[in-house]
Amino acid sequence: MKNIQEIITSPWRGSEKTYEMVREQLRERWGDECADEYNPEKDVAPYITWANAGFYIRKKEKALKSVTFIEVKNEKGEVEKKIRRIVNLFHRRQVKKAD
Repeated sequence: MKNIQEIITSPWRGSEKTYEMVREQLRERWGDECADEYNPEKDVAPYITWANAGFYIRKKEKALKSVTFIEVKNEKGEVEKKIRRIVNLFHRRQVKKAD
């Protein structure tokens, strides 16, 4: 049986700022050990990623918050503006494999 880290791949794009943002939330909830072991590519993902992999979010779990920016381009392909979007993520400790 595959473990969670082999099943999901997070859509994380390599931002150091969002890495630290989520890591601090993990530290607040589950302590230094969890925060130090945090791997953004394998440990957290949005709800839809977990659901597609056959997992569900445990009851009463609250999402971790992250931020991403969506670029709006004009007809020439130039970026006109960036829209800030909150992303709700769940850690592997917050999910359970569906039966």
